[in-house]
Amino acid sequence: MVEINKEAITSRLATVIDPHTDSDLVDGKSVTEVSVDGVDVKIRLTLGYAAKSWHGVLTEQVTAALADLEGLGEVTVDIVTDVVAHEVQKGVTPIKGVRNIIAIASGKGGVGKSTVAVNLALALSSEGATVGILDADIYGPSQPRMLGVNQRPESLDGKSLEPLASFQVQVMSIGFLIEEDSPMIWRGPMVTQALEQLLNDTRWKDLDYLVIDLPPGTGDIQLTLAQKVPVSGAVIVTTPQNIALLDARKGFKMFEKVEIPVLGVIENMSTHICSECGHEEHIFGAGGGERMADDYDVEHLGNIPLDSRIRADVDGGKPTVVADPDGVIADIYRQVSRRVGGKLAVRKRNYSDVFPSIVIENN
Repeated sequence: MVEINKEAITSRLATVIDPHTDSDLVDGKSVTEVSVDGVDVKIRLTLGYAAKSWHGVLTEQVTAALADLEGLGEVTVDIVTDVVAHEVQKGVTPIKGVRNIIAIASGKGGVGKSTVAVNLALALSSEGATVGILDADIYGPSQPRMLGVNQRPESLDGKSLEPLASFQVQVMSIGFLIEEDSPMIWRGPMVTQALEQLLNDTRWKDLDYLVIDLPPGTGDIQLTLAQKVPVSGAVIVTTPQNIALLDARKGFKMFEKVEIPVLGVIENMSTHICSECGHEEHIFGAGGGERMADDYDVEHLGNIPLDSRIRADVDGGKPTVVADPDGVIADIYRQVSRRVGGKLAVRKRNYSDVFPSIVIENN
């Protein structure tokens, strides 16, 4: 008979692997409390990322891992979320009200990056995080239409902007300040200044994650992001075909050169399943995103199918994660969001929000 004690419990918790961080619960420092009261056991787990819809599965895995303890009484598993700020580029000032910035990028247009970005932000929110999204595509802002928001943001002090809200996500876009059909005929310096103002002059409210929907390419906005914006990690969106992968690889190399960690690759439009007959076809090829992830030794975060409902939902201002929250596609986005959060959670913490600044004054 195995005695019910902390050591026995901890050894079994070490057999439970968190698929979002690829660490066991003990090595991943997720176990924050183990208490034994006779034959009853209470366990507290702290996850560094939002995963509310997965808590039930994790509870079952923990309970199963303890099942061979003879005479075991009641097992209580308490799971909490604690998203902390993570390391960013050196010399870049943190943004008030934002713990982590995740940049969503693609090397070329037409791969569905903005659609992925908005559904990823909504998935992170549905998993229990406080989330914002910044539409950084100054020339072609699409988030106002995708999120069904068409009003202008308020300024309570005449200097800053209050983010708008849609489906419990805080939103800011240049599209809120101009007419939808007005072209942005601006040169590079004006565009980068607009990005900085939208980012720094918005009064973000206690965000765990700010998702930045970048324009395609590796131009002025991406350079500004690298030099002046504290980015915790980037996600590359691609489609499977070789021409998209060529540009996605350029995007990866750009982040590598400016020392922004790439959390992984999402393959969008990976496969199409006919709504009439159910036939599955890899229209744009197969496995491109996974090959790219393997080549650069980063995470393959998941595959998003090519489905007409995804397009229709964002066109209607209600992305799939909120339009059909119990559907298969929304579940895929939540899985991807947990992988993004998990890969960020294992990175080094930024302690600037913990330790006070030291100011030396001449008296």
